[in-house]
Amino acid sequence: MHEVAAQGSRPYLTLKLSQRLYSKPPDALDAVERRRVERVAARQFTIEQRILETKEAAQVMLPASSVEQAMSEIRQRYANEDEFLADLEKTGLDLDGLQAAVESDLRFEAVLDRIGNAAETVSTTDIEIFYLIHRDRFRRPENRTLRHILVTINDDVQGSGRRAARSKIDAIRKRLLKVPERFAEQALKHSECPTATNGGLLGTVVRGQLYPELERAGFALPLGELSRVVESPLGFHLIHCVAIEEESELPLSAVREKIAEHLGESRRRAAQKRWIASLLAEPEEA
Repeated sequence: MHEVAAQGSRPYLTLKLSQRLYSKPPDALDAVERRRVERVAARQFTIEQRILETKEAAQVMLPASSVEQAMSEIRQRYANEDEFLADLEKTGLDLDGLQAAVESDLRFEAVLDRIGNAAETVSTTDIEIFYLIHRDRFRRPENRTLRHILVTINDDVQGSGRRAARSKIDAIRKRLLKVPERFAEQALKHSECPTATNGGLLGTVVRGQLYPELERAGFALPLGELSRVVESPLGFHLIHCVAIEEESELPLSAVREKIAEHLGESRRRAAQKRWIASLLAEPEEA
């Protein structure tokens, strides 16, 4: 079985990597893509074969259902059985070879899982140290929920030149100063931005997401206030501040679980890499 699997693993890796790297079958790859896939497949094939020869691989017991499920998932990528079989033939595989390669692939992943799961567990102290060292990662910048109304400037269209556009935006602002709650209505009627259909809502933004002119105005507004007329490369704007969330730092209690997952996954990957490196460093038996 191992010999059959080894024969099928290389074309199966090519098939899998073609989909993973380029979302294409192997025969649809161009020359550059094919070279990359073949290079990665050759390297991974060497690693997989060394791993599958270890005592750890011999200890893995795969339930038949896992192989059947993997085969079923591969079949479901195709419109019908004929298309599936035709693609197998193009790749240089038959059903027996594919099944053996899939089983080897699952065994390879199971071995890596076992090695990764044996990595040092993450302690409470590890989590706290990571949080203290990387506190900048857990700062939430100030964000604001803003609406705007845009009137564009187009000197080539009658009634849309600079003077007309400014007159229009000034009139809108005058109405809104009297009745601020009409902002969404005025945006729907007059704004020349796609956000008009949603009451001019720009959404919740942080610094660096808007034009500098809009950012300066939007982040200077008190809650609920209407801006003066602001000009950007798009035209004239009115901005309304709907909500403000001040800069804050997430407490350790809110991120403890995520830090534990991050550290655990990092240690699992590191353990796997060390183990694979030690295998590849060992001379192969004559």
